[in-house]
Amino acid sequence: MKTVLQVDGLKKTYGTLEALKGVSFEVHEGEIFGLIGPNGAGKTTTLRIISTLLSPSGGMVVLNGFDLKKNPEKFRELISYLPEEAGAYRNLTGMDYLRFMSNFYAETAERSEEYINRAVAIAELGNRLDEKVGTYSKGMVRKLLLARALMTKPVLTILDEPTSGLDVINSMEVREIIKKFSREGISVLLSSHNMLEVEFLSSRVALINRGIILDTGTPQELKEKYSAPNLEVVFRSALQ
Repeated sequence: MKTVLQVDGLKKTYGTLEALKGVSFEVHEGEIFGLIGPNGAGKTTTLRIISTLLSPSGGMVVLNGFDLKKNPEKFRELISYLPEEAGAYRNLTGMDYLRFMSNFYAETAERSEEYINRAVAIAELGNRLDEKVGTYSKGMVRKLLLARALMTKPVLTILDEPTSGLDVINSMEVREIIKKFSREGISVLLSSHNMLEVEFLSSRVALINRGIILDTGTPQELKEKYSAPNLEVVFRSALQ
């Protein structure tokens, strides 16, 4: 199986604070890879480094053969990042927002139209796309943002808490969108506090705490290793 993302010995320090202490994992083509851990574990720091928003203090990150330190611009071409706190321009209509964002990525008008059409199909917001984003529910905004993240069919999509604050129905719809695109070959690096959600979505999972990877494996492998019924119990056992 092709390795899309290789993270090896990744470190991040803030003065004397070691946020990451040598994180290593890999993500394969078409795989949903989950990072789970408590607040302050290093999940978001890891995602922000891979998305080029933070500089690493040490270690190596390689995406499709490109080294992060040498080719950060290539990372930006090949990835899409949807942070937990992301928002859309409230005074634009949903369609205008998608059109505006497509212009950042598309080199031609034809490609821009391709991206917009794909995003419209992903969001499934119908006529509401003609209304201002400020009138949308949180679930609608999240689906619009996910459509923006996936419309270019990036090599790697990085999702931080993709269903945070959503109700059950909207959460289910967002998860199905993520799974659909992974089946089409897009690799997903997913971080969430919802370990049951990660278990449902992920092909493999890494347990992270205090900047260290505690264990990695498929959800089933980890549950068997720790004799646990779910990943929440797995993580608690791994901490002991």
